[in-house]
Amino acid sequence: MAISLVLGALYLGWQVTISKAAQPDVANNTSVPTETEETVEVPTQVELPTYASDDLNPVVNRLTDMHTIIPTRPREEAVLYTVSIGDSVFGIAQKYNISPETVLWANYDLLRDNPDSLSPGMELNIPPVNGVYYQWQEGDTLEGVASTFKADAEDILNWPGNKLDLTNPVIEPGQWVMVKDGEREFQQWIVPQIARENSGVSKSVYGPGACDGSYEGAYGTGFFAWPTASHYLSGNDYWSGHLGIDIAGGVGDGIFASDSGVVVFAGWSTTGYGYMVMIDHGNGYLTAYGHMSQVSTYCGASVYQGGYIGAVGSTGNSTGAHLHFEVRYMGGFINPWYVLPAP
Repeated sequence: MAISLVLGALYLGWQVTISKAAQPDVANNTSVPTETEETVEVPTQVELPTYASDDLNPVVNRLTDMHTIIPTRPREEAVLYTVSIGDSVFGIAQKYNISPETVLWANYDLLRDNPDSLSPGMELNIPPVNGVYYQWQEGDTLEGVASTFKADAEDILNWPGNKLDLTNPVIEPGQWVMVKDGEREFQQWIVPQIARENSGVSKSVYGPGACDGSYEGAYGTGFFAWPTASHYLSGNDYWSGHLGIDIAGGVGDGIFASDSGVVVFAGWSTTGYGYMVMIDHGNGYLTAYGHMSQVSTYCGASVYQGGYIGAVGSTGNSTGAHLHFEVRYMGGFINPWYVLPAP
């Protein structure tokens, strides 16, 4: 049987007409002179072969790829980001693939180095790369600004987003410049270390939750348990600008003492923690629990590991319900992940 393909331009959904040559009539030993036609649809995106005139070897035509991949160019300028409920400096930094320190440094006028100062509707500068996004001041010099942020003047001159004339760099007061890979020290906003022997924290400075007595009571085991039923983060992790972890939770979820000890702060804090509890474990360790919706213990109380001390909330400087949890040792901060059991 001879089959001929009538081919036109190659389009999706293209039809092919197949003509069938005369077929023999076996019963009468004759040929039937008529032809029949059958139209079939070529499936979408099927590659049809064409045949060379002098042989039967197919030559396959490839479909044209109409999709063009445009390479992504690195961002050179800062953008504005509007804070939403549940946002954190750590989470925002992850979205833009920069360090959380970079976000804090670029927004000192709003956050004052306090990552818990975010509020919904706030507009943040988001730099294109890690470093310090700085607004030029009257009297500034390239060398002086570079030295302040532990960088080189060339780092400012050569960053393309600064759009500076290399032969005559002029930067006007109020102009924003990117100091790539620059850095500076933080102003930390924390409640100080409080000892059970002499709490003595000023209520006028740190809030009415401050305790002013000298206490004795339960001692810690040296081993820590998760302070909530939730074992994952919702917000900031531990980093240089945030010396604790934000544990996910809903308003009203229980908070429990991570280890046994004596309560040395219980109530409202004016340093951004909202309602908080601090426990001195008597062995060099101290834990703090912030942004609570309810405090269910009191100054000088002995609490034991797993004991209920209050509820998760979003008080103080917070954009959503969570527990801010800190661990301190001998006056310094340590990463809570080092002492908490694996989730």
